[in-house]
Amino acid sequence: MKTTLTGLIAAPFTALREDGSLHVAMIGRQAQALAANGVTGAFVCGTTGEGLSLTTAERRQVAEEWLATAPRALRVIVHVGHPSVAESRQLAAHAAQIGAYAFAALAPTFFRAADLEQLVDCCAQVASGAPALPFFYYHLPAITGANFSMYDFLERAAERIPNLAGIKFTHEDLMDYRRCVAYAGGRFNILFGRDEMLLAALALGGTGAVGSTYNYLAPVFHQILAAVEAGDFATARQYQSQAIEIIALMIQRGGLPAGKAMMKLVGLDCGPVRAPLRNLSPETWAQLTHELEAVGFPACVQADAPTVFPKKAG
Repeated sequence: MKTTLTGLIAAPFTALREDGSLHVAMIGRQAQALAANGVTGAFVCGTTGEGLSLTTAERRQVAEEWLATAPRALRVIVHVGHPSVAESRQLAAHAAQIGAYAFAALAPTFFRAADLEQLVDCCAQVASGAPALPFFYYHLPAITGANFSMYDFLERAAERIPNLAGIKFTHEDLMDYRRCVAYAGGRFNILFGRDEMLLAALALGGTGAVGSTYNYLAPVFHQILAAVEAGDFATARQYQSQAIEIIALMIQRGGLPAGKAMMKLVGLDCGPVRAPLRNLSPETWAQLTHELEAVGFPACVQADAPTVFPKKAG
């Protein structure tokens, strides 16, 4: 099933109130901000959205609000992965009912697929929950442990899953990524999922990417896209280096909780994270904001700010 997802697709944070409940009123603001920054899609209830820490009812509510508030040009992809395949199928059917552009699913993370055949069978069952909707397999072996060749996955799944549209490829195996991009003459939509390596993916023929940092760093990544389009790889490397320095600080200061806290710096407070994740302490947050300022964030994403490259960029 051919799709046309290209450009930057954000994986939005799920906004929560201080008591841990959903803050659905933020979703419309998030959607408008993404559209204003030229982001083409929103991959909701995934890893960044803490989808597996939400109840099924909450996941439905989040997806419904995204579909209700997102501008028409912002395509909404709903992650439906769940330890229960039956639950995933129901979430897939719900995504179709509310008008999602596509849906996706991680491999099961508790009882894991022992081999590629089991993984394809699991995906086929999930995908059948919404047979008319494009389905993306979410390849994230660092979390799921399903570290199989995605080229081999496409070979086996291509005919077994009629609505297979592509893969959200969140892995460092660029050889496998390139083979997937080129598979059957580019038959499938392969969305790259490592923001810090986007330039490498573009050099290998990538045209679309899904990432958490596109929530707050989209202007920087648009500069990478524009530079590559112009054949100016020196400038593209400068902007990628800037993104890398910011991402490195985010990882060093807690990963996802730090990224969610960074949304405050672009005017979109998405609240706390849910256990077992841990929120940043006031001391860590103060240190992070100081470190980010030193490498040009948030100045680099402000509308009228001059280009700012970190000291390490070359």
